[in-house]
Amino acid sequence: MAGLDEYRRKRDAARTPEPVPGAGDLPRGDDDTFVIQEHHASSLHWDVRLERGGVLVSWAVPKGLPPTTDVVRLAVHTEDHPLEYAEFSGEIPRGEYGGGSMFIWDRGRYETVKWSDREVDVVLRGGRVEGQFVFFRSGGDGKNWMVKRRHANARPDWQVLPEQVKPMLAAPGPLPSDDDDQWAYEFKWDGVRAILRVEGGRVQVWSRLGNEITVAYPELQAVGEQLGSTEALLDGEIVALRNGRPSFSALQNRMHVSKSDAARRAARQYPVTLLLFDLLHLDGTSLVQLPFRQRRELLGGLGLRGPNWLTPPSYDTDGAAVLAASREQGLEGVVAKRLDSVYQPGLRSPVWRKITDLMAQEVVIGGWRMGEGKRAGVIGALLLGIPRGDGLAFAGSVGTGFSDAELAVLTPRLKALARRSSPFVTEMPRERSRGARWVEPELVAEVVFRQWTPDGRMRFPAWRGLRPDKSPGEVRRVEQ
Repeated sequence: MAGLDEYRRKRDAARTPEPVPGAGDLPRGDDDTFVIQEHHASSLHWDVRLERGGVLVSWAVPKGLPPTTDVVRLAVHTEDHPLEYAEFSGEIPRGEYGGGSMFIWDRGRYETVKWSDREVDVVLRGGRVEGQFVFFRSGGDGKNWMVKRRHANARPDWQVLPEQVKPMLAAPGPLPSDDDDQWAYEFKWDGVRAILRVEGGRVQVWSRLGNEITVAYPELQAVGEQLGSTEALLDGEIVALRNGRPSFSALQNRMHVSKSDAARRAARQYPVTLLLFDLLHLDGTSLVQLPFRQRRELLGGLGLRGPNWLTPPSYDTDGAAVLAASREQGLEGVVAKRLDSVYQPGLRSPVWRKITDLMAQEVVIGGWRMGEGKRAGVIGALLLGIPRGDGLAFAGSVGTGFSDAELAVLTPRLKALARRSSPFVTEMPRERSRGARWVEPELVAEVVFRQWTPDGRMRFPAWRGLRPDKSPGEVRRVEQ
């Protein structure tokens, strides 16, 4: 495997700071040193280099060395590098081979268990990596190899990063008073909930329903670049900001995107911001049983901030002042969280409490009425329902809050769901049902309103948008 001809062919010493030694005899070492370099090139990877026969035999490992024995990862065999490369950290100019930043992630000594053209079995002893690893060929071209860990995990107590976790939910309630110092207070954001799974610098994004929505938000991949080799499960809210405030209407332009090309275009026109507020798993340790106070401290310690993500503050006292600031800034309200509360995946718990002047209600669209005047030809009002034991109960109608773009999208979607009879099991006021066009109750939306009427209808509802991340079976009535 030895030789530097290919290495020299790919590099120009006048254009890259990398060492480019001239031709000559290769130096001799003890074949027992290794280096791992984190390489932020066109895609993040870790270069594992083993000294052998006067060169560094190298593999590019996209997700880094596996932390557990049951994980096998891709390792692309690359050209041999000079021994001087074991000291290299720096910026390879863009446009050059391997362009991007590189730094030494770990280094140390290794022992050879087996070395052949098809299998390299070594024991690594570094500052961050300890263990036996086997690199083995998986294809005939010699480039595609795989790597696995033998015998023992990185730590005896290492817990595998979950594929996904359903988010914990807040229950409506009053602002804490007598025990104000036992709660943390955060602003309530007008967006969609998201769980981020970050492994080997790669990000997967999951919705509250447990659907993968990674493709819709390409700008969030850079969170993985910032975390590097750190494995984490993060909880937060995706928002679209307009004039410094979250706009659910603007976010609608991103929620329905399912193709990567369309998502990249939408990201340029309607960028999103990920607001992080909880950390559920970190480097082989589940954190869900830790109190909220500790989870927030660990989250803050990650220093996550970038062009499309940040960790907004959490305030440990004076909930009334935080609520007042929320109202002053035109935000939805406040979420209060018990400082000693554990994370309860998928549950709505009173130890997380949402306090808001307006109530947000998920609804199922059961029909619509045609608009008049400027709204002729499109929706004038939507007829809304909330599921109960015997079917869909009428909960009111909404005719305000729509943008022209939303009406242009909604009208043909509802026409495609047309049905002959009402989907509501409760009686409707005659003025609401007159001229109604019924639809299959499949679309979930969200409205805000001030209070319930005695007969179970929303007073003064206003449209916020469709909720493609929700299903009709999930819709429940919120209480004041």
